[in-house]
Amino acid sequence: MLTLLKSPAMLDAQELRDSMKGLGTDEDTLIEILATRPNRQIQEIKTLYKEEFQKDLEKDITSETTGRFQKLLLALLKGQREANSNVINYELIEEDAKALYAVASQKKNPDFDAWIPILTERSQNHLNRVFKLYKIYSSMDIMDTIKKQMKGDDEKGFIVLVQNIQNMPEYFAERLYDSMKSLGTRDKILTRVLATRCEIDLLSIRAEFRKKYGKSLYSAIQADTKGDYQCALLGLCRAEDL
Repeated sequence: MLTLLKSPAMLDAQELRDSMKGLGTDEDTLIEILATRPNRQIQEIKTLYKEEFQKDLEKDITSETTGRFQKLLLALLKGQREANSNVINYELIEEDAKALYAVASQKKNPDFDAWIPILTERSQNHLNRVFKLYKIYSSMDIMDTIKKQMKGDDEKGFIVLVQNIQNMPEYFAERLYDSMKSLGTRDKILTRVLATRCEIDLLSIRAEFRKKYGKSLYSAIQADTKGDYQCALLGLCRAEDL
């Protein structure tokens, strides 16, 4: 109920703060929020984080993360992704695809830092065209490249980012499934995703969940929760998908 009373940006600010306070850092939550929020909301999150916690979000991320994963998060925090456009820049698509492939084809210590501006600043439609051309140059899907050549938080961060560029509802369907698949429910994830996506793309998430796991999100929630909590989640989910 408290989650539902907060504005989307305030909820995100709180979740980011919770993911970094105390021992250990919740990298999954950091990348989930920063890779999926629009520019306007990113800017609002930074402002509310400063007002609510008297801390700078960029400084907190810098102190809690390291290396390329840190650079990726800080780039996303700038909120500089271009909006989708009806104008297709074929020259830039080719330039970006070649730049991504040039890095991935380096035999020793490829500098994937060079991928970050492209993946965090270009529009979603542009990048999906880049990924198709990249596969022609590389003969390998960009996701396969990441899995093969990265590890740890770097791999996790880039996988989540690319997945959201390609199919954001599928990513959230996976997050919801993971929150309920084992013994015990990861309620924080389940509640956050339903509360933040219910008025944006939950119908698409439900469709992806059904397609990927062979059951509806509604029935999965029914099986994994109970009481008033279950009623609230089912209210957000809205309906069964037959």
